[in-house]
Amino acid sequence: MSHHSFVQALDSGLRELSNPAKVPQMEAYMKNLFPYVGVMTTERRLLFKALADKFQLKNAPLNADLVLALWQKKEREFAYAAMDYIALLEKKLNASHLDLIQQLIITKSWWDTVDYLATHAVGAIFKNNPDLIQASIKSWVKSDNIWLNRTAILFQLTYKKDTNEELLYNCIKQLKDKKEFFIQKAIGWALRNYSRTNAAWVRETTEDLQLSGLARREALRLM
Repeated sequence: MSHHSFVQALDSGLRELSNPAKVPQMEAYMKNLFPYVGVMTTERRLLFKALADKFQLKNAPLNADLVLALWQKKEREFAYAAMDYIALLEKKLNASHLDLIQQLIITKSWWDTVDYLATHAVGAIFKNNPDLIQASIKSWVKSDNIWLNRTAILFQLTYKKDTNEELLYNCIKQLKDKKEFFIQKAIGWALRNYSRTNAAWVRETTEDLQLSGLARREALRLM
């Protein structure tokens, strides 16, 4: 399959579905950081599914060129389509895809892309390749890029009882004094989610690390 053909078909389909009246609202919701075609999530996903079936995307390995071609398009719906594609092939993700996912995390970064990539794509790769975790997380925690910091905190979000508590604790400990909203929010989110599995540990960690007001409120919200 030529990835160009898929991108062209998706481009044509999105523009046919475009509702210009929706664009200002969609762009404002994302702080006017990205332009939009004006296609709502449900319609976009139905279009993607139809094209994915037509081009038999599920039967082939993940095509990095297709992912990057979508990511490089101007409007944000194409990045969402790239994530739909990654989600379609999530079970096929492996160690060779980590550099690609990291590139996406640090390119055109905002919570709407980073959170899926962190909690699903990175989470899936690390779950199947635990030998990659230590070096990657060490680098991401020390990075000046807040989205890599956020990924280090959030990648275990779906792990539940398989969460590495020591690793989560150390990530939070190293990042807890960063004033950045998206870091504090991630700390709270990760702890709040894990409190469904081990509330006592979350309470002890929150107290021990003397978390900020925002992170603490988020962490203890379910208690």
